[in-house]
Amino acid sequence: MLFEFDPDQRLWQDSVRDVVAKECPPALIRAVADDGADTAALWKVYTGLGWTELTDPAEAVELAIVLEELGRATDPTPYLATMTQFAPLASGAGEPGQSGTAVLGGVTARADGRGWVLTGTARHVLDGDRADRLAVVTGGGVFVVDAAEVTATRTSVFDPVLHLADVTFDGVRVGQERRTGADPARARHIALAGMAATMVGACRRILDLTLEHVRTRHQFGAPIGSFQAVQHKAADMHVAVERARALAYFAALTIAADDPRRRVAAAMAKAAAGECQSLVVRHGLQLFGAMGFTWENDLQFALKRAMTGEQLLGGAAEHRALIAKECHAVEL
Repeated sequence: MLFEFDPDQRLWQDSVRDVVAKECPPALIRAVADDGADTAALWKVYTGLGWTELTDPAEAVELAIVLEELGRATDPTPYLATMTQFAPLASGAGEPGQSGTAVLGGVTARADGRGWVLTGTARHVLDGDRADRLAVVTGGGVFVVDAAEVTATRTSVFDPVLHLADVTFDGVRVGQERRTGADPARARHIALAGMAATMVGACRRILDLTLEHVRTRHQFGAPIGSFQAVQHKAADMHVAVERARALAYFAALTIAADDPRRRVAAAMAKAAAGECQSLVVRHGLQLFGAMGFTWENDLQFALKRAMTGEQLLGGAAEHRALIAKECHAVEL
């Protein structure tokens, strides 16, 4: 496997970065957090540029590039849920411009005549309150359900621009034609790799803001970035981000190549991203001092995106345990 972007991927990265800088600036994120600003126009930009068409697993690296940049910008749209949770479970079931998400647990499917009846409540569904369609994973298979058929209640979350919701299925009837036959395990690998790339982007934003701060903040007549203790913490942050980033793209490469190592690679990526956010958040806050805790500081948005990502789809400890179990099995 090649671990460097090819010329097309570098061009893609530059293009995505330019669009995100223009269309999703910090001012928009603050407007969403403070005033609930509408993000429909931003979503139309993404769909108009074809970013929601990156559904082929062979394009996993290109998708990861987008997700990293959107994580860095604290993207307020349902792109992450649509592309890494809904699309892998419901290939071809969505329509252009539609958003989606996945319901990964809490719902049962009971056979009823020629169809199925879905019942239960799923907790903490990413974008469950604003997705147009839902891919529902049950013991009877994966089903695609329209948002109008369920009841969704948004729940409070640490990240002020991220949507989580409790979604209730009160005897929703679905026909056999809405059963996708998707592989939930493969879809989970994509979801984990996507979340890891998003967290890496958020951590990179924390690092960028921190480096800018220590270069311009002066104490005792010198930039605080000239102090050795500060330099050591900044270096540790950089190493953590680069490690997590490498593993996130390795996971994307295994997905693109349909490599059987993708199960462990996805777990490694999510674990590394979780460990990265723990260190980067801690050092970033410390180097910013009390300023890092204020609402007026844009650092908060990247901090909260990274920390919330750790709580979704399993934390670092859970994925380290899975990796250890896999390695032990190989040794035996």
